[in-house]
Amino acid sequence: MCGIFAYLNFNVKKERRYILQVLFNGLRRLEYRGYDSAGIAIDSDNNSSSSSENSVASSPPLVFRREGNIESLVKSVYHEVAETDLNLEESFSIHAGIAHTRWATHGEPAPRNSHPQSSDDGNEFLVVHNGVITNYEVLKETLVRHGFTFESETDTEVIPKLAKFVFDKATEGGDRTVTFSQVVLEVMRHLEGAYALIFKSRHYPNELIACKRGSPLVLGVKELTEDASNGSLFHDDKFVSKNGNPKELFLSSDANALVEHTKKVLVIEDGEVVHLKDGGVSILKFDNDKGKHGNSFARPASVQRALSVLMMEVEQINKGKYEHYMQKEIHEQPESLKTTMRGRLIRGGSSKAKTVLLGGLKDHLKTIRRSRRIVFIGCGTSYNAALAARPILEELSGIPVTMEIASDLLDRQGPIYREDTAVFVSQSGETADTLLALEYALENGALCVGITNTVGSAIARHTHCGVHINAGCEIGVASTKAYTSQIVVMAMLALAIGGDTLSNQARREAIIDGLFDLPNTVREALKLDQEMKDLAKLLIAEQSLLVFGRGYNYATALEGALKVKEVALMHSEGILAGEMKHGPLALVDENLPIVVIATRDACFSKQQSVIQQLHARKGRLIVMCSKGDAAAVCAGGSGRVIEVPQVEDCLQPVINIIPLQLLAYHLTVLRGFNVDQPRNLAKSVTTQ
Repeated sequence: MCGIFAYLNFNVKKERRYILQVLFNGLRRLEYRGYDSAGIAIDSDNNSSSSSENSVASSPPLVFRREGNIESLVKSVYHEVAETDLNLEESFSIHAGIAHTRWATHGEPAPRNSHPQSSDDGNEFLVVHNGVITNYEVLKETLVRHGFTFESETDTEVIPKLAKFVFDKATEGGDRTVTFSQVVLEVMRHLEGAYALIFKSRHYPNELIACKRGSPLVLGVKELTEDASNGSLFHDDKFVSKNGNPKELFLSSDANALVEHTKKVLVIEDGEVVHLKDGGVSILKFDNDKGKHGNSFARPASVQRALSVLMMEVEQINKGKYEHYMQKEIHEQPESLKTTMRGRLIRGGSSKAKTVLLGGLKDHLKTIRRSRRIVFIGCGTSYNAALAARPILEELSGIPVTMEIASDLLDRQGPIYREDTAVFVSQSGETADTLLALEYALENGALCVGITNTVGSAIARHTHCGVHINAGCEIGVASTKAYTSQIVVMAMLALAIGGDTLSNQARREAIIDGLFDLPNTVREALKLDQEMKDLAKLLIAEQSLLVFGRGYNYATALEGALKVKEVALMHSEGILAGEMKHGPLALVDENLPIVVIATRDACFSKQQSVIQQLHARKGRLIVMCSKGDAAAVCAGGSGRVIEVPQVEDCLQPVINIIPLQLLAYHLTVLRGFNVDQPRNLAKSVTTQ
């Protein structure tokens, strides 16, 4: 969804030019979260000597907002600076700046709807926001009655205006001092929905406040002295290293934007209010009940937390030798799959059984095995990954497995029982519909399992147990390596659940052998890159593409079609091949390109029949088959054949999706579209 970022330097001189660069680079790291508009706020003058204990406001901050991507904002800011007398070389020993990159939900992409959103013409309170305020219309009506004028169509604008309203009410007599955290806590009491917020105010110069409910937010701490302790505890009135030492503090929607600055981070929890002031960090716990009984500014509870070390390298968030993140992430799959399986596959000597160890599930396997059914819940690519793994889970566990798209489960309030195991699949771990479905399943008493790529994410925190897929940072909006790692994790889940039965031991061991060999087989499949580029050149002008699959590869058909429509902006549809004669066959002619997935598995002969029927109707066929099967699937050389390496049938979707990922990538580049930032889409969908 949107990306928010903030930077505060304390007792270390930084020029305005450097501060701008840090904010811009932070946004660049978050641009996958939204890229239709962006904005920043910095100080107009040096407030280093200002005291936040008095009520004297500093000069209004400078706010820059621009429609378009981050580079449009950068050019706009430097253009405006060139036309004014703003000194980029001016140094600040203390300065707090905020930034935002947007994915529009309320109001079209335009400067007026970009963030930071302001309380008034004087920018008394500024806010950057990721999420959606569901009761903003009611708040807006109330604020309008109190004389506030709104400039944007956003839900966010009510927040800074509400902050100004709270501040004005608290100080209207001129004899009361209200702290920044008290203002923000009172604002939170009126907000409904999901949000991560960062506040900046001219009434509280050199301070920032962040808070969250549902949306992700991470704090980074960079101490610039040798005696800085690792994992410092900090809480209210005990600021982290509050010793006057120079330091830099960062707030971000994602650790991607922090790793180049520091590896000392804190994942902020729901309901926490983080106050950056005087070089320290205090954390307060929001309690909605406080303030309901007349004392709006009751002192909240403080929280003790420890910094953790970020296990990420800068190289992971750079493109390296590749032109685009999607290209890089497609080609990273041999390594990402190795990382996903590392330490989880056990293949002993001849006398030792081959097994799978999933540490996050070992205490819950007996409960899962006793389930009346397993329910997979996800959205988009994550749903497709679960669909690919369903057959092997049913085969090895003997437990009925059902599939639910998270939004549909919520819409119809589908039955979830205490005897169910609900598995929530999400790359980011913050997908709004999946989180709401998780809340629903918890209320109904099901055992909830999380499968995510993000340590400390909301799904990882709120499920009873789970598995991290460990695919590494994925920045391209169209998921690639996370998809294949999710399939592998769910195959290992099937092995773990079915690991107590002797009847399928040979099958399990064959799958484990296949998993060990999978990275090398994926590397072989990636050699189809040029062939897929050549195919893309033939399809560049097409308006539509059909993909037929069945069995394990019905999910491959859905995911391959999804990739093409996501990034190449071509209509594409994944179809269950068994349904071909019940309608889709009417579309077949000599012009419409049709991909048929016919690799060797239990459905191979059925797919041969499908190919024959399509050929009889002069279908324009592109057939994906196992190596050596070209003659068997396309007699007489009719149609184009893509030969892929053959692996164990339940792992074949991992191999088969590779050519389709490459096809989608090359189609997009050849058609001149932005492959990493497809139109209207963002990486992490944190709104309903």
